Amino acid sequence: MSAPPITKPKLAVWKFASCDGCQLTLLDCEDELLALSEAVEISHFLELSDTITAGPYDLSLVEGSITTIADRDRIRAVRAQSRYLVTIGACATAGGIQALRNFADIDDFLAVVYARPEYIDTLATSTAISAHVPVDFELRGCPIDRRQLLEVITGYLAGRRPNIPNTSVCTECKRRGLTCVMVADGTPCLGPVTHSGCGALCPSVSRGCYGCFGPTTDPNLAAMSGWLRRCGMNEDAIDRIFATFNVAAYGSEGHDRGAAK
Repeated sequence: MSAPPITKPKLAVWKFASCDGCQLTLLDCEDELLALSEAVEISHFLELSDTITAGPYDLSLVEGSITTIADRDRIRAVRAQSRYLVTIGACATAGGIQALRNFADIDDFLAVVYARPEYIDTLATSTAISAHVPVDFELRGCPIDRRQLLEVITGYLAGRRPNIPNTSVCTECKRRGLTCVMVADGTPCLGPVTHSGCGALCPSVSRGCYGCFGPTTDPNLAAMSGWLRRCGMNEDAIDRIFATFNVAAYGSEGHDRGAAK
């Protein structure tokens, strides 16, 4: 009597409102992706293949924010058929740059962009996946870091929580032996309030951090704004530096500079 076939864990990758950059990070893994495809069944990943296998899924990776009623319903269906759900990237974890709509009137945007805005069906806000369904883990970045992504996938396949440090970019600068661009050169840098993960990429080439990986836990935005003023930034510039990839994660504190004075 032959042994039953070995069932591989099912991996699904889903896209919502986003640029696809975080999905491309997985495709850029190249050699690691080949090894991954031998360890799991990639059941749903339209960026890779149009072959779809029905759920349930052991691990779902979700890119993108929720911006329409249809997507709000779809993410609930994804959650229902996923054992673990991990959000990847700034859009999925914080609403993305499209969350700038959250601080204005969506009807004004529609009138400017579309000739017939009455045909557009959208929500007034762009929100993170966690605003709609329970999320098991959030992987930050715009885009995410491939090494961290592989650690997340490996961790869940091995039945353990991923080992992703919850520190700031400043700690990565120190590990690399980099001189602080803000203290030494007066270069504006969001490293002190930004989650680690990029390996201090920008400071390594003498540029300030842009906050791609979102805010650290309980960021001190008032102190950060003070340092940015020392670097020569005015209030409008400080407002704009927070109004990028993770604007909704900073909330009104980061978007309205008055709260950070």
